[in-house]
Amino acid sequence: MSNVQLITYGLGEHLQKAIEQSDSIYILTSFVMDSGVNLLAPSLRTACERGAEVKLLAGDYLHVTQPKALARLIDIHPDIEVRLWQSNGQSFHPKAYLFQQKDGNTFVVGSSNLSSSALVSGVEWNVIVNDEISDTFENALTEFMQLFYHEQTVPVNHETIKVYEQSYHSYHQQYPNLIRNWTETEEADMMLPVEEKKKQPEVIVEPSGTYGTIHPRPAQHEALEALFNTYEEGYHKAMVVMATGLGKTYLAGFFAERFARVLFIAHREELLHQAKASFQTIMPERTGGLYYRYEKTTDTDFVFASVYTLSMEKHLHRFRSDDFDLIIVDEFHHAAATTYQRVIDYFQPKFLLGITATPDRMDQKDVYALCDGNVAYQLHFIEAIQKGWLTPFRYFGVYDETDYSGITWLGKKYDQQELLAVQLRKEYAENILQAWLKHKQTRTLCFCSSIGQANFLADFFQKKGYQTISLHSKTIGVSRSEAIKQLNEGVLDVIFTVDLFNEGVDIPSVDTLLFVRPTESLTIFTQQVGRGLRLHAEKEYCAIIDLIGNYRNADIKLSLFQLEPGEQKKKAAAVATVPVNCELHLETEVINLLEELAKKRQPRKEALKQAYLKVKQELGRRPTYLELHLRGTEPSKTYYQEFKSYAGFLYWANELTEREQEAFRKYECWLVEVERTGMVKSYKMVVLLYMLQRGQEHWADPVTPQEVAPFFHHYLTETEYRKRIDFSDKSSKQMWDYDEKKVSKLIADMPMTKWSGSSKGLISFEDGQFIIHLDIDEQDQEILYEWTKEICEYRLHQYFERKAETS
Repeated sequence: MSNVQLITYGLGEHLQKAIEQSDSIYILTSFVMDSGVNLLAPSLRTACERGAEVKLLAGDYLHVTQPKALARLIDIHPDIEVRLWQSNGQSFHPKAYLFQQKDGNTFVVGSSNLSSSALVSGVEWNVIVNDEISDTFENALTEFMQLFYHEQTVPVNHETIKVYEQSYHSYHQQYPNLIRNWTETEEADMMLPVEEKKKQPEVIVEPSGTYGTIHPRPAQHEALEALFNTYEEGYHKAMVVMATGLGKTYLAGFFAERFARVLFIAHREELLHQAKASFQTIMPERTGGLYYRYEKTTDTDFVFASVYTLSMEKHLHRFRSDDFDLIIVDEFHHAAATTYQRVIDYFQPKFLLGITATPDRMDQKDVYALCDGNVAYQLHFIEAIQKGWLTPFRYFGVYDETDYSGITWLGKKYDQQELLAVQLRKEYAENILQAWLKHKQTRTLCFCSSIGQANFLADFFQKKGYQTISLHSKTIGVSRSEAIKQLNEGVLDVIFTVDLFNEGVDIPSVDTLLFVRPTESLTIFTQQVGRGLRLHAEKEYCAIIDLIGNYRNADIKLSLFQLEPGEQKKKAAAVATVPVNCELHLETEVINLLEELAKKRQPRKEALKQAYLKVKQELGRRPTYLELHLRGTEPSKTYYQEFKSYAGFLYWANELTEREQEAFRKYECWLVEVERTGMVKSYKMVVLLYMLQRGQEHWADPVTPQEVAPFFHHYLTETEYRKRIDFSDKSSKQMWDYDEKKVSKLIADMPMTKWSGSSKGLISFEDGQFIIHLDIDEQDQEILYEWTKEICEYRLHQYFERKAETS
């Protein structure tokens, strides 16, 4: 039974009582005032001290949230987790308090934000629901977690508070009366109608049929072999990167056959249902269950769990840390690393497998960090086409004369209303129609930027005599499965859609893709292209019709059709290369536009700084060199290319203290030497790593080959199996079995002698001693030690990561 109570005054006392009794506390508020934090801080601190989970999400809309309130929140206790919703001008107005207790749950929703007036003396209406368990409460928890780790949120720490404080003061200088009148502003500008309750997602699974024994396809066979080798070599984590359409979920199922208990994690519930069906097709004799908002199965062989549900303390601790032999993380490039890291850090499986199609640095943090940079298998969709595992394409870049330069950019996307205003024009729709008629085949999937655009184009095409449907989250009367059936049967010519077919749902018969939206994300564009590349008996190739205008990131989208990594991805479209059985056609206006856009892109050094600042804000501190490599959106080698060392970049970016700046100027030559010295093999850095392990006072002391030998041999043969690739040439094969004389001779002949000869006097190897010629002031010892250690660890990781990708 539920107990419902209306509170019109003094909500704060009720919240304090609920906090004192709860194991999990989730607060969702449109803004936070220092007075409100001050009121709840003692209760929240006590809750954290007894081990309760506390999460709070606030918004930055109209910059009402006070920076000092955020600072006070994170100072309450180290375990409290606070995130800030970056509204980018869109209304953010929720107020909800969720409490999980041993004997039931409490759910508060109403008008009270986190301010003293709202919680103590103001006229507010709030409803408190006390209930043992209900679908509504479970839905609220799931919705909270999805908002909490949404891509529009950032962790609140001292770094992100500094950034927010700048925009806060700038905004209030422009609108000086806002704080005084914030209550009136709320009522006039921030209230929106309650959005309709989200429907339970429709699950579309391919018909199971009778297949007999299921066997891996060629791409899956190659990946499986690589995975099994990786597992047998002693690795505990790995990632597989496979293009859309090659069967990543079935691959995971085939790999899971060797493990007794498996946890499959995804960010969308639809993916969980599909994975469960795929695993049961492969292993009908094994049991599988779902763990998400509507179902909580814990005792099956395979558990398919929503990351948002599982990352809650209450649900995470329903499992033992060693409950699963294998954990599979699906499409983890979509979710915030923090969400997954909470789960990954808790469990101790024999193996962790990440599967994805699009781990692209240009869009988000590098997902390689979740698997320690170990890529067991990687297959770009261009390679898959060359092997005949995916359908060839013919790409048509069509010029869109729409001027996007006047549309407000909200950080990650265009303002939807301004964008829609330029899209809802007959001449714009006519240009799309003519491009489609010129290049289309039989079954078309069109990707739109909004429901309004999809409805408009579907109606426009219908009036021209074509059978279409606008299919999106609010479509009534026709399900996705029915629409897919009609497209397959030729009843429909085009499905106009908004983000429904980015992943998880395939229509192999689709032979035409139509893009009528600005490409804001290379990852999403990659996934959408993949929708048309599945093999089908009636499909010779997939026509990709792409309207290209002067929108942001237009000049990098054709990097998708290149195999070359790094800087090649940023060249103009005119140099894009495609397989011999594919075609790429660009209108002259498109080529000119893309080349012009490429010239105007953010200067390289500023791009590096912005990528660095994103990682810094995510971590709440200055990242190490290795963290920047693993999490940054720019290739780490470009920091060396531009600044000769990571410390050099920090010096340029004014990220060093005065003491560090002085140390950098004194020891720059050494830092550059450690960064630039060649590494045909890992040996130099292994020697340096040994020296660093002697501590900051003695790391630069002379060392002999005999002293390094035991560490050197152990590191390359036992610490990580695949490091043995450095002992594979004829001159070093005898090093497999430890022999101090042989290993010492190898160290003397190679890293010590070679580094001495190339270091321009900074290093010498004389009379059996390896000497670094540095005169280190006592006050600089810690700084130089840490910088040297960062470079060494980064270079070793990068070296073996690169070796693993090419081996």
